[in-house]
Amino acid sequence: MQSDTEDTASLPLTGIRVLEMGQLIAGPFAGQMLAAFGAEVVKIEPPGRGDPLRTWRELDEHGTSYWWRSIARNKKSVTLDLSNPRGCDIARQLLGKADVLIENFRPGRMETWGLGPDEMKKIHPALIYTRVSGYGQDGPYASRPGFASACEAEAGLRYVNGYPGEKPVRLNLSLGDTLAGMHATVGVLLALIARQRLGGGGQSVDVSIVESVFNMLEGVLPEYDGAGVIREPSGSTVTGIVPTNTYRCKDGRFIVIGGNGDSIFKRLMTAIGKPAMGDDPSMADNRGRVANESKIDAVLSDWSGSLDAADALRMLHDASVPCGPVNSIADIVADEHFNARGLFESVSVDGQSRLVPRVHPRLSDTPARSRWAGPALGEHTAQVLREWLGAEREQQLLWAQQELI
Repeated sequence: MQSDTEDTASLPLTGIRVLEMGQLIAGPFAGQMLAAFGAEVVKIEPPGRGDPLRTWRELDEHGTSYWWRSIARNKKSVTLDLSNPRGCDIARQLLGKADVLIENFRPGRMETWGLGPDEMKKIHPALIYTRVSGYGQDGPYASRPGFASACEAEAGLRYVNGYPGEKPVRLNLSLGDTLAGMHATVGVLLALIARQRLGGGGQSVDVSIVESVFNMLEGVLPEYDGAGVIREPSGSTVTGIVPTNTYRCKDGRFIVIGGNGDSIFKRLMTAIGKPAMGDDPSMADNRGRVANESKIDAVLSDWSGSLDAADALRMLHDASVPCGPVNSIADIVADEHFNARGLFESVSVDGQSRLVPRVHPRLSDTPARSRWAGPALGEHTAQVLREWLGAEREQQLLWAQQELI
């Protein structure tokens, strides 16, 4: 493994030290984003077991999660027993050398270890103290355990997802966690810019899963406040925009058609052999099309059901109508566009190549880079304690004997 300086010299966050204290998805996703753009991200894990995500879902031949190799890539793993006050003292020393902390424990946990923001500000006022939790650091629900499943429901996302009158549907991902991780990343970057441009110190960044999800609800709140309208679930459509729906084709595959622009609708109707509908004044704008939604959807369903998906998509693309197949991950990996755009990259695990998603967004001169896969538990303990704290082998052996690392 090359040194960080050699490996990240051209990346925008080179020289930024991040201490990641937490587990599973929300905080670690933010750490992954920062590491991909050059930050030195040191992940603190409990000795012996590590982050539970190491053994979540599908496991490789070593009993390690494939997901771990992706979300923990570019990070350094350090084991540290935070249940021991002496272990907390080592963490305090590491925090004193960091630019950024990312933690996603339940509110109050860091304070019980003597590592809360008030304590750290006294010894390291430049630290950017980033906290990710279910409901935020204060308020009536702050002490509740915050899982994406519950937070997505409470923030309103689950309410609008699914079919009217049926059980709300969950996306088969922990979307709330990832959205919180993205908001934490933005918060860290803004705080770093503020520290640099305004000449101040660090600050706290308070990110909640609930608020991260709520931030994605587009016009739901303004519509309720202004018009008293509660947006309801609408199946595979979007309320108030027509046509935009999912249609089954002759071969059983599904495609999405978005013909919800005035000129696009005319092209769509011409492409499917219904030009009169495209010229019908009652459907010339979105309001009229909403009133005729069932009629338009029936025509599109009949048309798509008469063709294989590839043929239907080809005709729509030729007419410049927004559309696309409903892809599985197998479809995505085989897709020529995704491959041409470089959506996938390989990391090496014991000499074997493993495919992981390339971190987005794309920067022309300083793009994200995966330098190594998610590490073994405690793989970098000795290196980090030496480089960050100057702890030589004798000191590290003493800490190991005391079962602190």
